[in-house]
Amino acid sequence: MKKILVINGPNLNMLGKREQKIYGDKTLEKINASLNVLAKSKNIDLEFFQSNHEGEIIDKIHNLNSKIDGCIINAGALTHSSTALHDAIKSVEFPFIEVHMSNIYARKESWRHTSLISPVVVGTIQGFGEDSYKVALDLI
Repeated sequence: MKKILVINGPNLNMLGKREQKIYGDKTLEKINASLNVLAKSKNIDLEFFQSNHEGEIIDKIHNLNSKIDGCIINAGALTHSSTALHDAIKSVEFPFIEVHMSNIYARKESWRHTSLISPVVVGTIQGFGEDSYKVALDLI
């Protein structure tokens, strides 16, 4: 059985409550539950981790090196600002797929158009709401 980590970064614990026109009305818990059903049908064991703290996310990545088969990551705003997260992803042996519920290139804020983690992940899926996670699960 494959073991996959799903990381959600800062403010994603507020899904379902914040900016529903962009992110929809489903909570992170509901998205995770739906993803878990899909994973079980594919014989994949998921571990979910959400943190609003960059260091906690980096520690989680480091601690799971050689213990998992891959990671789906929605780094939230850290996508656009964290060279430390970029380096953490680069430092481990398992592959990452970057996920965004919105299309970051279509967002109004120009700073959202840059991902510091894209250069060190296998690929990026974005703009499909919660289905972005499901597509990543199919691909990882």
